[in-house]
Amino acid sequence: MAGRLRVIARTGDRRRGWLILDGRAMPVALGRGGIRADKREGDGATPRGIWHPRELRYRADHGLRPATHLPVRRTRREDGWCDDPADGRYNRPVRLPFRASHEEMWRADALYDLVVVLDHNERPRQAKRGSAVFLHLARPGFEPTAGCVAFRRADLRRLLARLGPRTRIEIV
Repeated sequence: MAGRLRVIARTGDRRRGWLILDGRAMPVALGRGGIRADKREGDGATPRGIWHPRELRYRADHGLRPATHLPVRRTRREDGWCDDPADGRYNRPVRLPFRASHEEMWRADALYDLVVVLDHNERPRQAKRGSAVFLHLARPGFEPTAGCVAFRRADLRRLLARLGPRTRIEIV
């Protein structure tokens, strides 16, 4: 199991980076705002800091349950994630339909077929400090994310086998 991972921005393109695991680099997509220490809701930045993976969510209809040391949940059609800072369920999973602003976890574009929930802005949760910061699958061409870290499917599956709740993911 991996104890510590590092995510760094690529020189010359703050929206792309590398995850360093055992001295090997995996390409990743980062937020359109690059990596920032002062993460704010909607800024498109990937938050700088040390985060821990909490759980894996996966689409069972799009592949087998990945091997991991994390708690695992199947994503359901009614799964969402609240991103409305004015709502008491901000930065928490919600059940759809849901009136406040939210992300749908069951996506047609497959980005959330594999999602690792991070503990960013979890304890204490602070309004407007960022929500739904995940590790997930990358768009074709590693287009930037809204603030997450995104991987090729094979790389994320390989990483999942090494992740546990004590793994430290350092984004620098």
